[in-house]
Amino acid sequence: MASLKHQYIYLDGDSLTTEQLVQLGNGTYKIKLTPEVETKVNKSRDLVEKIIDEGQVVYGINTGFGKFARTVIPHDKLEELQENVVHSTAVGVGDPLTPERSRMLLALRINVLAKGYSGISLKTLNQIIQAFNASCLSYVPEKGTVGASGDLAPLAHLALGLMGEGKMWSPKSGWADAKYVLQAHGLQPISLKAKEGLALINGTQMITSLGVEAVERATMISRQADIIAALTLEVLKGTTRGFDSGIHDLRPHPGQVEVAARFRSLLHSDVHPSEIAGSHRFCDRVQDPYSLRCCPQVHGVVNDTIAFVKTILVTEMNSATDNPIVFAERGEIISGGNFHGEYPAKALDYLAIGVHELASISERRIERLCNPSLSELPAFLVKDGGLNCGFMMAHCTAAALVSENKVLCHPSSVDSLSTSAATEDHVSMGGWAARKALRVVEHVEQVLTIELLAACQGLEFLRPLHTTEPLEKVYQLIRSMVKPLVRDRFMTSDFEIVQKLLIEGKVWQAVQPYMEHD
Repeated sequence: MASLKHQYIYLDGDSLTTEQLVQLGNGTYKIKLTPEVETKVNKSRDLVEKIIDEGQVVYGINTGFGKFARTVIPHDKLEELQENVVHSTAVGVGDPLTPERSRMLLALRINVLAKGYSGISLKTLNQIIQAFNASCLSYVPEKGTVGASGDLAPLAHLALGLMGEGKMWSPKSGWADAKYVLQAHGLQPISLKAKEGLALINGTQMITSLGVEAVERATMISRQADIIAALTLEVLKGTTRGFDSGIHDLRPHPGQVEVAARFRSLLHSDVHPSEIAGSHRFCDRVQDPYSLRCCPQVHGVVNDTIAFVKTILVTEMNSATDNPIVFAERGEIISGGNFHGEYPAKALDYLAIGVHELASISERRIERLCNPSLSELPAFLVKDGGLNCGFMMAHCTAAALVSENKVLCHPSSVDSLSTSAATEDHVSMGGWAARKALRVVEHVEQVLTIELLAACQGLEFLRPLHTTEPLEKVYQLIRSMVKPLVRDRFMTSDFEIVQKLLIEGKVWQAVQPYMEHD
């Protein structure tokens, strides 16, 4: 299994987790193979060599690709064939993946190769692992995959750098010619043998690796959205009645129940009393607007969406997505369609639609905080309104991000364009599904950043009253990094600081000891 030992994650092709892949991406761990993997990889390669020696005709080993599948390639051209498929497929455009994302992509491709169904040689696989462990990372343009025969173009660029061609990045060299980057780390470029070029470029690893980052960031921001919303509810002097466990037991969706429990842990109770809640105990309000009262129902389905998408991605991460697939035990190499990106594409479109709702409802709460007719607070949360604009334009930024997300949430996977002379006649468009899911998650983080700052600013006007102990911990965390808004100032840097706290899960860490179930 994928286990941790001495700063290494041991890959077996079957049990890599999303958390481990993110750790591999940020450079926390290096990679080693389990002993069982070496045996499987060798058996798979032995079958490829046997087929070549016997002169059998098998797609991808001694035939052309796509429309040229019926073209048989002479024995003395098989290595050139593999180089050609990488060269001809490395046609991506756009900005390169960041080193972290390129590292995740490479780690995930190694995990698939470790399954032992790709036909790659152990020598080549070990060379790739050495490059990963040295953080020698290929230049991979983010655009150019339709998610049909997997992420062909990005994976070809990944292979190209390992071959010593194109550009590479390492902490030692920055961006430079790949052959010099490898040389600087004492590494040899890989030399492709029969089937190995195709083994490196067939699969859904860019869709999936970017999707893993999206789902992990979505997980973290969804947890913290509950905390931020609870703080806003306190500032707006809302009621806790809507979070009564009896209500949610009658509609027991797991995410809804979980969010309601978090609100109960954070808001006024005998365990954690709130002076602010006590100050409006006898008011005549019966219920709050939906953006406060319905948080368990709205945030809850986001949690369930994330859990569903994560299940799909974990399966995809540990699946053989090659074509053809080498069945060493059966002595067969069979063409199939495991490379098709529809599973992760559909899941990531769903993730974008689901997680966007956290920003949509957050923007409505920001409106309530900023609007004096709804908040009973100073207009736009600032003294000397008119001279100062306060959070007026910060709310506009949140509205702009929510509006942009509405376009980004249009599913890319409903589109398909026939390519490769109608051989690849249905595609997933999964690469764009993954990239826009990440952008949606980033926008959600930014909108909730604005709400968190606005809620903390609103709290200033309720002093000397205090909220509950866990929510005071959140306030103290934010105020340790960002001062109250006494008069208008440049706020973008404040947003960046707080978004970083959210990405790192600091707000969640501040309240986790107070949670009922987490």
